[in-house]
Amino acid sequence: MQTEKKNDTSRKNLLGLSLRELKEVAVQLGMPAFTGGQIAKWIYGNHVASIDEMTNLSKRNRELLAKEYIIGAVPPLDSQQSVDGTIKYLFPTAAGKFVETVYIPEKDRATLCVSCQVGCKMNCLFCQTGKQGYEGSLTVTDILNQIYSLPEREKLTNVVFMGQGEPLDNLDNVLKATQALTEEWGYAWSPKRITVSSVGIKGKLQRFLDESNCHLAISLHSPLHEQRMQLMPAEKAMPIKEIVETLRKYPAFIRPEGGGGMQWQRNDTSHQRRLSFEYIVFDGLNDTMTHAKEIVRLLQGLYCRVNLIRFHSIPGVELKTSDEKKMERLRDYLTGHGIFTTIRASRGQDIFAACGLLSTAKMMRDNKGSTE
Repeated sequence: MQTEKKNDTSRKNLLGLSLRELKEVAVQLGMPAFTGGQIAKWIYGNHVASIDEMTNLSKRNRELLAKEYIIGAVPPLDSQQSVDGTIKYLFPTAAGKFVETVYIPEKDRATLCVSCQVGCKMNCLFCQTGKQGYEGSLTVTDILNQIYSLPEREKLTNVVFMGQGEPLDNLDNVLKATQALTEEWGYAWSPKRITVSSVGIKGKLQRFLDESNCHLAISLHSPLHEQRMQLMPAEKAMPIKEIVETLRKYPAFIRPEGGGGMQWQRNDTSHQRRLSFEYIVFDGLNDTMTHAKEIVRLLQGLYCRVNLIRFHSIPGVELKTSDEKKMERLRDYLTGHGIFTTIRASRGQDIFAACGLLSTAKMMRDNKGSTE
């Protein structure tokens, strides 16, 4: 029987296929449709490394399957561990490129920050990934492999799509990946364990909201149109006010009548779906009381939270992070006006794994032509 090989392009991947697709594979190979369910169990339930391990399939069926397919799981090529315990992994992709994935352990939880693209089209001023340019979108297999082949996979409590790339720019594959994570035939996780981040893309945002129950995090960074456009070119195509108008169409994001003050904040985690806004705080740029008041005005009536994030310097960008007192003043003002706000702890900065620092541009240059 054939064994799986790294970068095997002659056979197709099973990892990433839905139950329906796996049943179709079985039928096309002359097997009963229920065999597709058995294959799904071996992949998503048991995390097998090869088709040989699917022992409740007959030897003949395993041979038929292995002629056309492989699992498609590939281990990370490299890893770096931070002094705070954060681990950054380098994964190869089916297209011969590379992505970075960040594992963030905490006392009672472990979060994985996954990538969905190599580089990014959005070109946000403060993001190292955007400086890399766009190298391509990941396949469903590429996305799920970051979880499937993670050494700490069994410890995971949460997955956030906040790594390299814009998730809504690769929406079909992100939706298929989250489906595999949440459906009974897959990982059977609650959608509460998954957060998808986005700058907001016209047409794609509403589709994500309609087709997924995962948490949503919107990259805000400024409530002012002109300033946000300078920081994030995507503001021109879909202004933050338009994003908020879209969000207001969904009852889960609307604060209950009379639900002001702190009471609704304490019940924040009881909602099936959480809406949050990510806000990197830049010194002297977006950390003023004017910005605080505009954020309150923009998000008024929304059931949401704001995460304040420290800026991590990148080459060629003169922005600086705001100081702790200004961040605390911003947090206290927003919280005092009914918007649950936290200051997010920075993790993995010493290994360039913190927010906005992921990039595989150097690997792409160093390995150009070597993965053909």
